[in-house]
Amino acid sequence: MRNKLSAPPTAEDISLAYKRIKSYIHETPVFTSELINRQIGNQLFFKCENMQKAGAFKSRGVFNALLQLSDEEKKQGIITHSSGNHAQALARAAGLLGIKAIIVMPSNAPQIKKDAVRDYGAEIHFCEPTLNARESTVRQLIEKTGATEIHPYNNYEVITGQATCLYEETSKDINYDYILAPVGGGGLLSGTALTASYYMPRTKVLGCEPDKADDAYRSFISRNLIPSVNPNTIADGLLTSLGDKTFPIIIDHVDSILTVSEEIIVKAMRLIWERMKLVIEPSSAVPLAVLLEKKLQVKEQNILIILSGGNVDLTKLPWNQNK
Repeated sequence: MRNKLSAPPTAEDISLAYKRIKSYIHETPVFTSELINRQIGNQLFFKCENMQKAGAFKSRGVFNALLQLSDEEKKQGIITHSSGNHAQALARAAGLLGIKAIIVMPSNAPQIKKDAVRDYGAEIHFCEPTLNARESTVRQLIEKTGATEIHPYNNYEVITGQATCLYEETSKDINYDYILAPVGGGGLLSGTALTASYYMPRTKVLGCEPDKADDAYRSFISRNLIPSVNPNTIADGLLTSLGDKTFPIIIDHVDSILTVSEEIIVKAMRLIWERMKLVIEPSSAVPLAVLLEKKLQVKEQNILIILSGGNVDLTKLPWNQNK
């Protein structure tokens, strides 16, 4: 796999990445809810990456990676595997930059995400819904096409781009006690943790994960990278395993990883929809679910929650599934 950076990004790398991509992305807003604050007993700030281009934070990482490709690499095209948000962001960015994109998607990816990837003009290849199937299909297509792989998270340029999400908040006058981010492959969490370590060293960074896809939690506790095996969670964006680039960053810079039940993830998602009028996907609800389930027991703290994305299938809203 290709990487221009050979080590985790520095503070300067993150600053340069933000300057590189800022004309291609939204500076996303931060919202609050007095009702939710009272319910939780803390001051919560929601960083709305659900309002990002292509509906998720992934646009940051893909633009940072694609804007650094050589002319020859652009000519050969790019390839990735993704269950949805990275695929959408990469397809959109590639289209805007005039680069051919090939996306390997698991057959069980949400239909809304399949449709969006097609709408952005990418070529889709479906595979079995396993990490091995994804990776082997990508390897076969690279051999056939010569395309450059842009990994969804295990790529330092992508991690650096994701780090710009929190970087946008470093110039503001809010002192955060905690930052909560969902964790799947770890691109967002590792990038967030690096930005916090450089610019907010007193702030604690917590990863948030479903009980039914808790490989990051188990890896963090054991200090050994444990792959995800048959995860079964409504938070479809958090099904992937950590990578050998994201895992060491998380070990060094994340304070804890907390897990939460499916029932409370749905409750948190519905609460944000109903009270904040924000369209978020289940993965985005996991950090608030951690607070609702009292996995983090603190009071009167400033807590930044990253709402990672808003690409949800409106025909399959979780609170309607049993009706």
